[in-house]
Amino acid sequence: MASAFGHAALGATLGKLLLPNRRYWPCWVAAACCAALPGVDALGYRLGVPYDSIWGHRGLTHSLLAAAVVAAVGTALAQLAILKRRPPAGRLALLLFLATASHGLLDAITTGGLGVAFFSPWDLKRYFFGLRPIRVSPTGIKAFFDGRGLRVLASEARWVGLPCVAALWWQRLAGRRAPARSTY
Repeated sequence: MASAFGHAALGATLGKLLLPNRRYWPCWVAAACCAALPGVDALGYRLGVPYDSIWGHRGLTHSLLAAAVVAAVGTALAQLAILKRRPPAGRLALLLFLATASHGLLDAITTGGLGVAFFSPWDLKRYFFGLRPIRVSPTGIKAFFDGRGLRVLASEARWVGLPCVAALWWQRLAGRRAPARSTY
């Protein structure tokens, strides 16, 4: 898998791109959390869950169905919350879905593992993309800080961080050129 840092960076970037108004910064944080959330299934290693199980790492929690459920629940909770400035529900649902689904997409371009069960529970086949430039992250904290983690972060800086910065820069540049418009 990509590291939690890479996942969260992509989620927060999606938040800023889809809900650019600063008043929605809590949604950017929520998107960052949603992007890292599917990785919770790595706890299954400690519980003896087989990797290739539906409940194993990169299984059901990495599916598009799980992303839709997270988006629906997150949007419903946001609508129930007493917030002065809520984003439009459709825009928030899209953000949370894309952020959560991005986890599987990043994992499918890493150099290790068995692939991602995008269509679980209907299809348990695991998929990778043809291009796999991101180094796979160690799952343990101790292993992450032994040097391998630094190589993973360098890989993610190139393949996740730079595109995120470029997208945010492009958004800012386009915002300066565009006529005044309402922001969500």
